[in-house]
Parts: sequence; structure tokens; C-alpha cells
Amino acid sequence: QVQLVESGGGSVQAGGSLRLSCAASGYTSSSNYMGWFRQAPGKEREGVAAIYTGTGSTYYADSVKGRFTTSQDNAKNTVYLQMNSLKPEDTAMYYCAAAISTRSWFGPLNMRSYNYWGQGTQVTVSS
Repeated sequence: QVQLVESGGGSVQAGGSLRLSCAASGYTSSSNYMGWFRQAPGKEREGVAAIYTGTGSTYYADSVKGRFTTSQDNAKNTVYLQMNSLKPEDTAMYYCAAAISTRSWFGPLNMRSYNYWGQGTQVTVSS
């Protein structure tokens, strides 16, 4: 049973930093996409970053490029999202997701590509 558990959310002032973690368990694939998504109240869920664990290739939304970095620790089966220079508009619930043996692919930042999701962690950035 695949499980994704996020942690690291919280409240920070604009310009601050947070690091989110996503611990994965219940599957053996060493080459799959892991994505980070966020959803603010009243808005659609959007992809912010993704990593292909086989090669370490990363992908970012334009809105976070240069500020957010996703990385992996294969030994811990954990992916991270380092968020720097946070802005109030980054406030949202953040989710990690895994694409495991999916049949359809819509790109690394498209939520339809992912079939497993964590419970989310709240990030609040105050001005």
C-alpha cells in the first residue's frame, strides 16, 4: 500500500524559507515521478515542482522557478521541497504526489499524471 506523508509546513513571514518533506513507502520503484502541488482556497490545484527519481531531473512552474528546489534522498525514500523567498501568494495547502505505473501521462506538473497523493501540509506566508 503506497503511502506519502508530508511534513514541514508552517507559518513564515514573506521572504522566509520552509522545507517540506515527503516520505514515501509501500512501493519498490526507484524510477518514478514525484510531484509537488498546491491548492489555495477557491483555486485549482497547481503543480509547482516535480522530480524524476531515476535521473534526478527536475521541473518547476514559472511562478516558483529560482525560489523553490526539489530534491531526493533515495536512501530515505524521501523527496524535499525547499522554498525560499516565500511570498504571501505561496500560501496554500501543499501536497506531494507519486506517479507509479500510470497508463496516461500529461506531464510532470499536471495533477492528472499522478495516482497517489499525500494528505497535505499547510504553508502560510504573511506579509
